[in-house]
Amino acid sequence: MTVYDELVARGLIAQVTDEDEIKEMINSGKAVFYIGFDPTADSLHVGHFMALCLMKRLQMAGNKPIALIGGGTGMIGDPTGRSDMRQMMTKEMIDHNCECFKQQMSKFIDFSDGKALMVNNADWLMDLNYIEVLREIGPHFSVNRMLTAECYKQRMEKGLSFLEFNYMIMQSYDFYCLFQKYGCNMQFGGDDQWSNMLGGTELIRRKLGKDAYAMTINLLLNSEGKKMGKTQSGAVWLDASKTTPFEFFQYWRNVADSDVLKCIRMLTFLPLEEIDAMEQWEGAQLNQAKEILAYELTKLIHGEEEAQKAKEASHALFAGGGNLENMPTCELAKEDFTDGMIDILALLVKSGLATSRSDARRAVEQGGVTAADTKITDVKTTYEPSDFSADGLIVKRGKKKFVKILNIN
Repeated sequence: MTVYDELVARGLIAQVTDEDEIKEMINSGKAVFYIGFDPTADSLHVGHFMALCLMKRLQMAGNKPIALIGGGTGMIGDPTGRSDMRQMMTKEMIDHNCECFKQQMSKFIDFSDGKALMVNNADWLMDLNYIEVLREIGPHFSVNRMLTAECYKQRMEKGLSFLEFNYMIMQSYDFYCLFQKYGCNMQFGGDDQWSNMLGGTELIRRKLGKDAYAMTINLLLNSEGKKMGKTQSGAVWLDASKTTPFEFFQYWRNVADSDVLKCIRMLTFLPLEEIDAMEQWEGAQLNQAKEILAYELTKLIHGEEEAQKAKEASHALFAGGGNLENMPTCELAKEDFTDGMIDILALLVKSGLATSRSDARRAVEQGGVTAADTKITDVKTTYEPSDFSADGLIVKRGKKKFVKILNIN
């Protein structure tokens, strides 16, 4: 099976242009491709994870990835998939986020010896002269055609600012610059980026002539990843300080039955033959597949040791075996107690199981909180230091969130 055929078999490709040329470039290791990442937070999340896995997969096949950090476009904000205007960020916030991205991407992509590049579009966008853009770039874009793009049509009903309207031009200009500076001949993105991607290819051909070689490929990664990367509590981050390895493991361990094999195909590096054999799995075997998914992805992000710890902690809590030491832990200090007591609401907030006392109160009143396997129904429930044994008090919120609370006094 060729590299391109495997991408298709794993369900990664939604739409392409010039498929024969793309096949030849990817299969022969001649693709120099980029994927863009807007630095809207100080950590990547699993919505980016899918794109990073693709970059790693193609680099292993000899192709050269370019990770484009949107330090410039991040100053504008992408209207794609949004119904409101994104909050404006300062240059300092964007620079900080870009640096965090670089560290996390290095876990996936080998940047040594020119095998990959990491560039920031602020390097060429921030110094652009407005009149020059109007004269050199403006004539190559039709407003009528731009307004037919789905991302703009969605926003037109609620109001699309001129600032955001420029995003397609900026993204197109990115491909133009990457093509000229680094020989980038392919761009990857989610299906919601298709119009922007085509704009880049068209700009190259109009500016440099029909002989200028550029193509685009569209992958269903970002749109799927955004769905998978959101939970009721927000994004699932790749940064261990935001989403612990155990929480990351549990997120994937609890995917829907209907999604588990799709996730294994798209995200793991397990052989397709092994995954195909799972197609017949049912019932308890699907739980085994979920554990395989969770372990493989946690190992990829946090390393094998942390993946094994997360697996053991999961078994300890849900299967009656494994190592309790590896589950998420919260430590109480003397100042956390008032008159020698701490109430359940403060305990939930301190442990991170609730965002506020009002949130904690709702959780208790709705019957979703247990401590030491006992359901808590009274919001006035209190604990004293002696209630926390050497092994800790295990507090749960719902079926999937729990913390072992220790008293270090």
